[in-house]
Amino acid sequence: MYQNSPKIMMGTNEMPSGILGDLIVEIARQEHWQLTPVRCEWQQCLELLQSGAIDLMPDVAFSDQRAAIFDFHHTPSLYSWSQVYQNSEENIQSVLDLHDKRIAVMDGSIQQSYLDGLLKSFSVNAQLVPVRNLEEAFELVAGHKADVAVSNAKFGDFQAPNYHLEATPIMFQPAKLFYATPKGKNADLLQAIDQYLDLWQADSKSVYYDILQRWGGKEPRSLVPEQIWWWLYGLIALLVLATGGNALLRRQVRQKTRYLQASEDKLATILNTIDSYIYIKDTQLNYQYANKKVCDLFDTRLEALLGKSDEEFFDEETCLNLHQNDRKVLSEGKRLVAEEVNRSNDGRLRTYHSIKMPLRHENGSIYAICGISTDITDQKQHLQEIHRLAFYDTLTQLPNRRLLIERLQTALSSREVSPRSGALLFIDLDNFKDLNDTMGHDVGDQLLQQVTQRLQAEISTQDTIARLGGDEFVMMLDQLDKDSSRARSYAESLGRRLLAVLSRPYQLSGHICNTTASIGITLFDDPKSTVEELLKHADLAMYQAKAAGRNTLRFFTPDLQSAALARAAVEADMRVALVSRQFLLHYQPQVDLDGKLQGAEALIRWQHPAKGLIPPAQFIPVAEATGLILPLGQWILRQACRQLVEWSQHPYLCNIPVAVNVSVRQFHHPDFASDVLEILGETGAAPHLLKLEITESQLISNMESTIYTMNRLRRKGVHFSLDDFGTGYSSLSYLKRLPLDQLKIDRSFVRDLLSDANDAAIIKTIIALGQTLDMHIIAEGVETLEQRDKLIELGCHLFQGYLFGQPGPAEALHREYLTRVEVPFTPEQ
Repeated sequence: MYQNSPKIMMGTNEMPSGILGDLIVEIARQEHWQLTPVRCEWQQCLELLQSGAIDLMPDVAFSDQRAAIFDFHHTPSLYSWSQVYQNSEENIQSVLDLHDKRIAVMDGSIQQSYLDGLLKSFSVNAQLVPVRNLEEAFELVAGHKADVAVSNAKFGDFQAPNYHLEATPIMFQPAKLFYATPKGKNADLLQAIDQYLDLWQADSKSVYYDILQRWGGKEPRSLVPEQIWWWLYGLIALLVLATGGNALLRRQVRQKTRYLQASEDKLATILNTIDSYIYIKDTQLNYQYANKKVCDLFDTRLEALLGKSDEEFFDEETCLNLHQNDRKVLSEGKRLVAEEVNRSNDGRLRTYHSIKMPLRHENGSIYAICGISTDITDQKQHLQEIHRLAFYDTLTQLPNRRLLIERLQTALSSREVSPRSGALLFIDLDNFKDLNDTMGHDVGDQLLQQVTQRLQAEISTQDTIARLGGDEFVMMLDQLDKDSSRARSYAESLGRRLLAVLSRPYQLSGHICNTTASIGITLFDDPKSTVEELLKHADLAMYQAKAAGRNTLRFFTPDLQSAALARAAVEADMRVALVSRQFLLHYQPQVDLDGKLQGAEALIRWQHPAKGLIPPAQFIPVAEATGLILPLGQWILRQACRQLVEWSQHPYLCNIPVAVNVSVRQFHHPDFASDVLEILGETGAAPHLLKLEITESQLISNMESTIYTMNRLRRKGVHFSLDDFGTGYSSLSYLKRLPLDQLKIDRSFVRDLLSDANDAAIIKTIIALGQTLDMHIIAEGVETLEQRDKLIELGCHLFQGYLFGQPGPAEALHREYLTRVEVPFTPEQ
């Protein structure tokens, strides 16, 4: 390794750095190579490589001479070119200006031999001063011990300001850079390097382009690099001198008249092989010269092009823009650099980076303009793609988190000069993970795209809707009324409109799916607020909406902060509780008309070491929100199955089924059915004694997946009960397809059964429906004899509630059942 920043250098960690250094470090990481950097000067590095003392050397330009002693891979790692740098006291404009100059050039480099030949071909007598490295070359020029220095353009542009040097228009020798190995050795290294370069250079999102962007580089091309126009500028200067009579060139031409034609032919050959558009127009803007690239663009020969104007080849608008730039050069007499967008007569639209300069007679009058135009259309598209990838979500094309934060920061800053209110709406889809897991990521992506379309239809052009990731969206309203109450009212109205829009059915891959959203809202008008605070506040409000039952919205209040901290504490305690076995199951009896035990429902409790027995209502919502419901649900199933095995040894309890509640998130997990069967096999519990209770909300979305999961378990003997029946919406056409064994009348109907005729009618309907579908009916929440008797009158014969026993440990159920076996049950008991 030798110092040649930004291409290659030793990093602070004593490992390779720079463009080529970062590339080889990344390849080494993926190939599990161990890199041992060896410090050396350029010529010494080459000698060590040739002798085999080092295995690999970066930043080696290919030449036939080097190919005889080194091996190279096939795909160039980087493109480069050479450039001449001067201090501000010099005025080097062309190769001829190097006459009698001291030129610092790296000893043993291709630049040295190439420059020597170039100077001889133009009969320029200059002194080449060999140096060990590029820093030494720049130091010599900065210390006036050399007049100019030759360097690769990447190092020069990177380091020249540090030495108060500037680039001259002289550029030459486009080169392909490789990693080289000793001849006949380490072919496997070169092959691996080629594989990664081929892969990365074909992908604009790869690490290769990340490294180039990090070090200020551009993508490699088989065309001439972006800054080659400086080299062309130098060559054009030669053309001007050769054809226009520049004083310096005339002096040389008088001495070498016999070589003039040969030099012109050589220059024409060079210009015709350059992959840029070079042309000369007179003061009437008619073409006087064009290289082959221009002729190919216009699909004509040079002889036919001479004397014609742009109107022959471009549309009116393009000609107007071109002539405006051309006339500015003629009128001001200065060089002009501009981007020009040209539309040719065949309709093609291309973008060019153009440099235009005046050509002058000896008396200083302008007789023509010379132009060089790196077609940067592909580069512009690539930069636009980089910008899109950096600031926009690839799936929805919405602004991403990074762009949202920038716009939100701008909005906050503007509050200092223009007081007004704004709002953030944090939108999170309900149960999106369940849909994604059960129906696949393709369907999930379709849902996100349709959600995006609905959100965009509701937002004004001055506001922003962004996707943070997953199913999280944020809407920023920037221009609300400065009166906070009116701003709040508008934000709430929009939020409720969004809830309605997002709850409409979605057509996804032939399936009709339903989903809802939860929205958290926070207002902002204080320029001292931070982006992080606002996003956190909106997020907290969204979680509050989730906790309130989803499909609703909530505004941020300071109390939410405290609630979030409390929820985080519960979550932390739950994680400890899972490990330290603080959870336990209680069982509530399910009885028939005669009070005989027909089943039991397993209900989780948390025996906290400091807070005592905690009911599920205080921790199940946190488990649902954090995903802890999955390991907790598995624990409940496993414990219930172990209880079934224990009861199987009891003569009176051996046929008593146990009902276990299953959450939506748990049921729709792709491994749910497999987990249930695995637990049954692991514990040895009888499948027909396990009853899984699901809610109506689990049937609303992903019905086909729900039916598939239930049938898979039903075939193994597992039974199903539909909990809270009548509180939601169940399609009867789906209900008859579900392998349900039992409908459970919700306690809300039982509570007012005796006073509300509607509740009695609903219960009667549920019982009739269950009988029609050959399902058992059980009523929960039965607390009085009057409720029980009325349910019997309506046709219900199974009951659960405090009238028959509160949830308690399994031992309590043992005692209660044994007592009732010996003493017949009567209502008074």
